Amino acid sequence: MHYRNGREAKNGDKIIQLDGHGAVVAAGVLFNATPGNDYCNGWIVPVGMDGGPMGGKVGACLCDCLHIDDLVAILAKKGLDKRPDGE
Repeated sequence: MHYRNGREAKNGDKIIQLDGHGAVVAAGVLFNATPGNDYCNGWIVPVGMDGGPMGGKVGACLCDCLHIDDLVAILAKKGLDKRPDGE
């Protein structure tokens, strides 16, 4: 099981799921994914800012997902990991 960028997917990962055009359609924790399938495999439990669940589960298509640590790294590489100077 692997995410869009090739990283190995594991239950319990914090992930985001993108649609075919790059829009975020879900963010949360991956569960019930089984080895051997990168499509329609497992579920995402949406998580709020406080870390608690936000409601119903969402189907996970792993080839449309990224691990949150990889997203953070992409933002840092682009210089978007820090708040701009100002008031």
